[in-house]
Amino acid sequence: METNLEGGCLCGAVRYSVSGPALHTGSCHCRTCRRASSAPELPFAQFATSAFAITRGYPARYRSSPEVVRTFCRTCGSPLTYQHNGKPDRLDIMTCSLDDPDRLPPAYRVWTSHKLSWAVIGDELPAYATTRPAV
Repeated sequence: METNLEGGCLCGAVRYSVSGPALHTGSCHCRTCRRASSAPELPFAQFATSAFAITRGYPARYRSSPEVVRTFCRTCGSPLTYQHNGKPDRLDIMTCSLDDPDRLPPAYRVWTSHKLSWAVIGDELPAYATTRPAV
């Protein structure tokens, strides 16, 4: 799906734009994503790194594991992106940081083996206990 979207953090200190096709969209239930977002799951959309540009501010970077760097607003803490060292040409954008998150709904769920017992999944999206198989 071809996109031309904008987004940013809660306080507006960081803004970004992303264009081109979303490579895929999902929602992650892993412990790290839950902690990074303080939510039961973290929806994301993956793009080519070259499609993403910061248009205002400068997000903080945090290495949440040896392979992963996440960005967030230095002022309000809003999570913005996720990048895995194994895929330097790809960048996951936290869908809810988009101005119009309804444009990119999740198409699948990952790490459902980490799902909180009280979190109810009420849809028929494909769900994977850990990562999604390579496509």
